[in-house]
Amino acid sequence: MSKLPLAGVRVADFCWIGAGSNTTKILADLGADVIRIESSTRLDSLRMAAPYKDRKPGVNRSGYFADRNTSKRSVTINMKHRRALELIKKLIMQSDIVANNFTPDVMEKFGLGYSAVRAMKPDIIYLAMSMHGAQGPERGYLGYGAIMTSLTGLQHLTGLPGREPAGTGTNYPDHIPNPCHAAFALLAALRYRRRTGRGQYIDLAQLEPTVALLGPTILDFTVNGRNRERNGNRHDWAAPHGVYPCAGADRWIAIAAMTDAHWAALIEVLGSPAWAVVDRWMSVVARHRDSAELDRLLGLETARWSGEALMAALQARDVPAGVVQNAEDVIRRDPQLAHRGHWIMMNHAEMGEAIYNAPPFRFSRTPVQLRSPAPLLGEHTREICVELLGISDADVDELMAQEVLK
Repeated sequence: MSKLPLAGVRVADFCWIGAGSNTTKILADLGADVIRIESSTRLDSLRMAAPYKDRKPGVNRSGYFADRNTSKRSVTINMKHRRALELIKKLIMQSDIVANNFTPDVMEKFGLGYSAVRAMKPDIIYLAMSMHGAQGPERGYLGYGAIMTSLTGLQHLTGLPGREPAGTGTNYPDHIPNPCHAAFALLAALRYRRRTGRGQYIDLAQLEPTVALLGPTILDFTVNGRNRERNGNRHDWAAPHGVYPCAGADRWIAIAAMTDAHWAALIEVLGSPAWAVVDRWMSVVARHRDSAELDRLLGLETARWSGEALMAALQARDVPAGVVQNAEDVIRRDPQLAHRGHWIMMNHAEMGEAIYNAPPFRFSRTPVQLRSPAPLLGEHTREICVELLGISDADVDELMAQEVLK
């Protein structure tokens, strides 16, 4: 078996909260040595984000933080101390990537803007992923995932017709578009550096990967002059397309009949109820026109089935269908995730045994897997100082006493 894909790459990670931490997690799980630069004087707010193991709050007990920071190391450095920069400079000299997701100018205030870092290490790859990017009239605006979904139009499209925008229920940009685009950019920059010997500055505006999700909506406006509105689970042209009740309390199934063949198979699985075989619904145009009535009648039929049985029957006939699962279903009952070994148990130094998501990809030649649980705050401070920065144990003790390492 070959070594991990990013073995030998080191990241000085100033990221915090969601998108930045998720970006560097991707690199860490692929084998990079990702070193989180933290401080007990100003905690990453994700460390204090619920849910907590055993419902006991603590800087090392957040399940949210734990899931976003596997395979990393943590060093605590008080960035406001006058001696902090000398330690950071030593770390950067041993690194390939410097990453942050602060608003512009924050790193400059620490003396760690791109120009200053490039002077320390000319071939450095420097990722800055603020909400709006480094330039522009709103460059200094603050925001989290919910703000980005609003500004990009995603929030406007999410919800039921005639109701208020509902959003995605989570900071979706933090989990998918922004960290994935940032990781792609970093991998490309690493390849460029391997070929040319030159590093570069990556200015990723987190709003823009989120805008990229709305391609059809943007085309509809630019081509047709039409602003799309919220339409719940309904599709622009396919029907039936929605979520329907199943037997049991709060049990549902999603069904997407995209073709006439899907519709024919669906009604056969349901026992060909009289209302479904009328000629008026043999075409997708007619079904879409009468989608409200169709959804009501279909719900009466699906309610007689268990969701799992109906999903299996429909999938056996190549009809796209999926049970609406809750967290317990996904973790304890999903046979596909269990087969792929998606859920991994690791022993965290404070929380004990806890569950983690495996990387969602499997390499045929490299055994990519989570290498360690999320680090305790400052767990690797001494290790990094002694082994990587060449500082003696006695000097580490002195730096701790002076609260440089804090």
